[in-house]
Amino acid sequence: MDVESKSGRSFVRARAALVAGSLGLLLAVGGCGTSGDSMDSGAKAADGKAAPREGFADGDGGAAASAAPEEQADGKKAAPKPGGTHVIRTATLSVEVKSVPKAVAAARGAAEGAGGLVASENTERLDDTYETSHLVLRVPQERFQEVLRELAGSGKLLSRTSNAKDVTDQVVDVDSRISTQRASVARVRELMDQAEKISDVVALEGELSSRQSDLESLLAQQASLKDRTSLATITLDLTPPDTPGDDGSKNEDPGFLDALGGGWDAFVTMLRWIAVAFGAAFPFLLTAALAVVVWRVLRKRKASRGAAPAVTTAPAGKDGASAS
Repeated sequence: MDVESKSGRSFVRARAALVAGSLGLLLAVGGCGTSGDSMDSGAKAADGKAAPREGFADGDGGAAASAAPEEQADGKKAAPKPGGTHVIRTATLSVEVKSVPKAVAAARGAAEGAGGLVASENTERLDDTYETSHLVLRVPQERFQEVLRELAGSGKLLSRTSNAKDVTDQVVDVDSRISTQRASVARVRELMDQAEKISDVVALEGELSSRQSDLESLLAQQASLKDRTSLATITLDLTPPDTPGDDGSKNEDPGFLDALGGGWDAFVTMLRWIAVAFGAAFPFLLTAALAVVVWRVLRKRKASRGAAPAVTTAPAGKDGASAS
């Protein structure tokens, strides 16, 4: 009985130990699974938070959108926005039109309709009917191509040139120099307020004048760049067809009327030159004629005096009568 009781007790103890070990193993496995799930969820959450920092819009688009401008604000690595570029655009057009006055009015309307202006206009008349015109138009940059196409389509396009110059670096440099120069002027004014000696005041006034002059020069450059980058320049030359009434075709052989007109012009020119020559020689001819008249008068008087009849007597005859 003792042996059996001891063996029974040992069996119960071993069974209890086995059950306890099994429970401990199950608890350990459950804890590992829970910790793994929590680690996975934490990793996912970390990834979700990290995504906006890298600039990828996952669920929170606002964070990504706010991060992108911050990176562009530092940095020179980010490409400049289209609105931040400053470009000077110019174009030159030569167009042949049937009616120059109508084309000039249309070009003026196109420029003013786009919000621009006509900077200059020079019209030259060739004859009683035909004339040429040279215009310089200033139009906003955003309407530049539109106005250019409209002007090129107003007639027969003879030539067209276009140029675009990026001056963004120059604009940024001038703006930076203006900011620095303004700060420098402000410092000199502060020193003038603190100066007590007249010599110091005089020296600071000279320095202030020099720096203000530099600042005004920079401001003029800034205004010029702003004007040229905000308004594009279009130079337009309008010319009529080469030959009237022939749609631009050239008539190389002169006709009878052309020859007659040329001969008449030569004849009138010859008469004009003859009249000019006669007018130039008239004083000399008048003087010579007067001299000839005076000489002839004097000669006649001299001849009349020398040819006056002398009183003569005939010899007396024998009978004392004079011979008749």
